[in-house]
Amino acid sequence: MQIEQLYTGCLSQGAYYIESNGEAVVIDPLRETAPYLQRAKRDKATITYIFETHFHADFVSGHLTLSKQTGATIVFGPNASTSFDAHIAKDNEVFTVGDITITVLHTPGHTMESTTYLLRDGSGKEHAIFTGDTLFLGDVGRPDLAQKSADITQEQLAGTLFDSLRNKIMPLPNDVIVYPAHGAGSACGKNMMTQTVDTLGNQKQMNYALRQDMTKEEFIKEVTDGLVAPPAYFPLNAKMNKQGYEHLDSIIERACLPISAQDFEDLANKTGAIILDVRNQLDFMQGHIPNSIFIGIDGGFAPWVGALIKDVKHPILLVAPENREAEGIMRLSRVGFDNTLGFLEGGIASWQSAGKEIDSMQTVSAKTLEDVLEKGMPIFDVRKQGEFSAAHVPKASHTPLSFINDYLALFPDASPFYLYCAGGYRSVIAASILKSRGIHGGINVTGGFASIKEAAITVV
Repeated sequence: MQIEQLYTGCLSQGAYYIESNGEAVVIDPLRETAPYLQRAKRDKATITYIFETHFHADFVSGHLTLSKQTGATIVFGPNASTSFDAHIAKDNEVFTVGDITITVLHTPGHTMESTTYLLRDGSGKEHAIFTGDTLFLGDVGRPDLAQKSADITQEQLAGTLFDSLRNKIMPLPNDVIVYPAHGAGSACGKNMMTQTVDTLGNQKQMNYALRQDMTKEEFIKEVTDGLVAPPAYFPLNAKMNKQGYEHLDSIIERACLPISAQDFEDLANKTGAIILDVRNQLDFMQGHIPNSIFIGIDGGFAPWVGALIKDVKHPILLVAPENREAEGIMRLSRVGFDNTLGFLEGGIASWQSAGKEIDSMQTVSAKTLEDVLEKGMPIFDVRKQGEFSAAHVPKASHTPLSFINDYLALFPDASPFYLYCAGGYRSVIAASILKSRGIHGGINVTGGFASIKEAAITVV
């Protein structure tokens, strides 16, 4: 038996490939299926089942494509309803895979169909659980995402999750390995650990939601406290996972279209497409197409696209590093953005060669903030609430990037202001969005809060 976690840092997502005696299953696959097919080919194994822990909201799953490629049966837990052929399992139903078995443990609460899969080894011993968004390391799945579809309150869902954890997961042996669907950075929870694998026994010690002395009322309060609005693309991805989607290869073939600078400009004007620049932030600051949005491909790319571009169907024109155009298109499609029209042929150099207008962005060192503070110039912190609460620059206004459009009235229209995040990635995203809204005074603090602390700037 082998268990392989395929972790995608951009999405903070864990998919799983499990093989035993020539048979294999995949749990919560991403939309690009090649890694699973390659592993099965390597092992000379047949993929027989694709297990989904729930209808994912933060990415488009690869279940449909992988099923068509392999003939494997798609399995969902109780209460699931799909527009395609799938096996809707019963609670405690057992599936045999080579020498092991996988048992369905219905664990509603995050969503009503949420299911944990219990793997028993060849001797029948409980070995591991694949918990999806029911149980994370250090946290549990947020109970507010399924309210509308389930016609139930988040408090009721939280109470259901409490029962699922105590009745189905906590009674399992302490040495059972926990394999969650997400880790730190995912918007599906609040305070996940950076580790991606742990034992259940350690989680019973470390995870606030598994405290033995916790009442249901206390659980509901803690789990629902501090929830921020989920990204706008979440319900759209969940819908695609329920109803189906286009094959990723077809999207890449259609969208991986080189477009000359003039045609690129004409197409942007004709369609109203978002010009999305996915290069490094330093390159973007030095020169970019006016009104383009920066979201760098080497940062938390897909989740930020989903959080900041409200409509997955909105057309997108891509400015990408050379030879990474297809990667950008693929990573957009991971979160359901399938309407990429093409990319700028020759990159920003071709735009400049064609005599097109170039914009740039100011940046300053953290040391400069000493003078800024003395002069009382406006400073904006675009980090998350927890980061800001822990420490921030005195008199900085908190305008978290996820909700930057809600704070537009706070930014000066013309006079300079300063932006910082943790390391300089999110602040450049924020500045690019503000520039696209006609607010051009943003100055990025190089290195963000990390550099601010290194410069010994006073923080509160």
